[in-house]
Amino acid sequence: MKKFFAFISIIAIIFSTLAVGHRDKKSDKELTIYASLMEEQAIAAVDNFQRQTGIKTNFIRMSSGEILKKIREEKDSMKASVWYGGTADTFIAAYEEGLIEPYISPNASFIPPEYKDEDGKWTGIYVGYLGFVANDKWLKKNNLNMPNSWDDLLKPEFEGNIVLPNPATSGTAYTMVSTIVQLMGEKEGFEYLKKLDKQVIKYTKSGLTPGIVVGLKEAGVGVTFLNNVVRYKKDGYRNIIMSTPKEGTGYEIGAVALLKNAPNEDAAKMFIDWALTEKAQEIGQQVGSYQLLTNPKATPPQEPAYLTNVNLIDYDFQYAGKNRNYLIDKFMKNTK
Repeated sequence: MKKFFAFISIIAIIFSTLAVGHRDKKSDKELTIYASLMEEQAIAAVDNFQRQTGIKTNFIRMSSGEILKKIREEKDSMKASVWYGGTADTFIAAYEEGLIEPYISPNASFIPPEYKDEDGKWTGIYVGYLGFVANDKWLKKNNLNMPNSWDDLLKPEFEGNIVLPNPATSGTAYTMVSTIVQLMGEKEGFEYLKKLDKQVIKYTKSGLTPGIVVGLKEAGVGVTFLNNVVRYKKDGYRNIIMSTPKEGTGYEIGAVALLKNAPNEDAAKMFIDWALTEKAQEIGQQVGSYQLLTNPKATPPQEPAYLTNVNLIDYDFQYAGKNRNYLIDKFMKNTK
């Protein structure tokens, strides 16, 4: 009997040790991501990934510029492992500063070359077009036409009635600055931006916000990615309408990347692999996010009918990424 109890005790110790080891292993798999897409989309993505893999995952939602600032501060002790969503040129800027670890996912082979970095610095998960949003009631009340060119925004009747996101914090806004510079040239582009600044009533921290501000009639016109306008119309802002500038407009490639010195690199790579699948990319439209998708196998949302006949410029992401600090500093000095 003594031998039997001794045997039972040994078995109990073994199972106890295994259980502790299992808990430790599960704890080691906890994953933190920084997300720069719509919060509802980040919630749904994390929930789906967690259910499929069993990896405990949490996220912090910030705009692209805020994430760049945060990972700069955490460079020597990175708190998150993945950057999920946000403009690719901001990822390029982060790589130039040693904040991103290249990773070529096996699933990157599904993504067309124009939507990824060939060395795995970032891989695209969605595409969004830059354009104008306006309050239709406000336009009619003031007997104004919907702007359909960058020059239209400089008209006297729009003075004090334009809302823009801030390039220091918003990837959307930086896409606008880079678009103007690439379209007009640096000198003429910054002359234009200085004139545009005099028309602005408010700069917002996030590129998601101008559509709401216009929907609430706190401004007449804004600049944003047009998929946001589709979402807000569905959310009940019935009086907002959209257009794209006839001279040409820029666009974003929303990306995902592995952060340098990621505290949980294995789980991070699993998340990136998952984010490139068609099922992962189809989650956005289920929660009101209507970007185009980069995986050709994914079923795109039906809503982007606004994307027909858009005059896209040949947006240079490398130029935009490598000159990000320079162009933002010049913008901030130019608009004081």
